[in-house]
Amino acid sequence: MIKCISCGAEYSLEEIIYTCKECGSILEVLIQPNVSKDIFECRKSTMWKYKEFMPVNESKIISIQEGGTPFIKCNRLGDDLGVKLYVKVEGSNPTGSFKDRGMSVGITKACELGVDTVGCASTGNTSASLAAYAARAGLKCIVLLPSGKVALGKLAQAMFHGAEVLSVNGNFDEALEAVTALALEGRLYLLNSINPFRLEGQKSIGFEIVDDLGWRSPDRIILPVGNAGNISAIWKGIREFHQASFIEDLPRMTGIQAVGACPITNAFRKGAQEIVPVENPETVATAIRIGAPVSALKALRAIYESDGYSETVTDEEILDAQKLLARSEGIGVEPASASSIAGLRKLVDSGEIDRGEEIVCIVTGHLLKDPNTAINACKEPISIEADVESLKKILDDL
Repeated sequence: MIKCISCGAEYSLEEIIYTCKECGSILEVLIQPNVSKDIFECRKSTMWKYKEFMPVNESKIISIQEGGTPFIKCNRLGDDLGVKLYVKVEGSNPTGSFKDRGMSVGITKACELGVDTVGCASTGNTSASLAAYAARAGLKCIVLLPSGKVALGKLAQAMFHGAEVLSVNGNFDEALEAVTALALEGRLYLLNSINPFRLEGQKSIGFEIVDDLGWRSPDRIILPVGNAGNISAIWKGIREFHQASFIEDLPRMTGIQAVGACPITNAFRKGAQEIVPVENPETVATAIRIGAPVSALKALRAIYESDGYSETVTDEEILDAQKLLARSEGIGVEPASASSIAGLRKLVDSGEIDRGEEIVCIVTGHLLKDPNTAINACKEPISIEADVESLKKILDDL
């Protein structure tokens, strides 16, 4: 069933609904199958390995083999920081971000419901993923993007997969308000993270982390927070495995926001249950440039329930961490993804994270999602003559 997280009102899984009819709050899907974790053995390593925990009809699954992303032990960086560090590389999903997990479930549900048009507002990754999965399912797709605020790699994906792309003269929050109005009129099926089925796919990140660790929880999971669906989804997935007695312990969920777009961190610092939206949010990390995250209530609940934390990082700290991860571990991520690494460094320095903790950092999108930022952060290529002596001089200076 679908249940309101505030007043507890219940709705059918077959109802097209985005917020509670009684109180207007956000919704979540409740599912707790009675299965043994042994059932997952020998299955292909995609998120559908855990299909019993996905609230959709197995015969209608729309998939491009999402999930099963690399789980990399980062010894060099971890040793430098004094922690045991793993990085979950979500940029290895089909369209290059974690959004593919939620979109697989969301588009599957759209097909179950018999809709013919899907839509979203996006800072980039959601639109790229929705366009690809809508194409896979044969559905019409419309995406609204804030004008001039979307990295070119993401814009190219949305356009190339055939979505109708509209550039909105406003920010993400204004674009979401507009597309939500269309959804409420029944003109399209909304697949932003306010749709509770989106998070049902994204919770599989949590499933994979504990599976990768041999059916145990890390001490802490750190991830970027923008529209705030992912932190609550991962917490939901891990709690479901805990409730099924697959694991004994739970992690502390730690959300990182950019200084220029940090309503959840602001609320956390006050011990508040609700956010005050940030007007005109701004950060180089376009994927988390969101001032009024729709899943804020869920995110704060995940942080408080897990005895977790929320912190901010500057654009400079984000870009430094992006380069550090690439050059120390060979993992290339877009700026928003690097905020998890930047947050880890800051929390270790402040003493919030203890030396020796086992940490999983989620990096949410591939480096090539925002190639311009990566290029601008590097020196120009060295121009030389095409001869061996010139090359030797360069090598001698390395």
